[in-house]
Amino acid sequence: MAKLSGTYVPSTSAWVREQVELYEGTEGREGSTLRDTGIPVVIVTMRGVKSGSVRKIALMRVEYDGEYALVASKGGAPDNPDWYYNLVKHPDEVTLQDGPAPFFVRVRLVDGAEYDSWWQRSVAVFPQYETYKQKTPRRIPIFVATRTHQ
Repeated sequence: MAKLSGTYVPSTSAWVREQVELYEGTEGREGSTLRDTGIPVVIVTMRGVKSGSVRKIALMRVEYDGEYALVASKGGAPDNPDWYYNLVKHPDEVTLQDGPAPFFVRVRLVDGAEYDSWWQRSVAVFPQYETYKQKTPRRIPIFVATRTHQ
């Protein structure tokens, strides 16, 4: 099973912490949707940019052809989520869990036509992203996660 080494520091947000624990504890059989929306999520594990600790979040499951979009929307806030900086700094120290077991991925920011394609796929999964886009002056970053063979 793919696992990042280091000290795990759970999210300060109770619902994120509980969702991650439920998802991982049941190998994705439970906790696999965003609260009561029925929209699927994945668990992303990464290295913290400041602490070097292991961090985990639940993100919308936007999968296409074996790759995943990680949308740094932060609900349309004017700034990027903290995890955005973790991925920028440590793009090769990331696992993604979509089902029973996590696997290593490499993440990269996308732009241009590739960004547009992933944005449309993301909105198809979670239409609220369009609302978030209207709320913020920043361009919402999208990482694409590609499985590696570690």
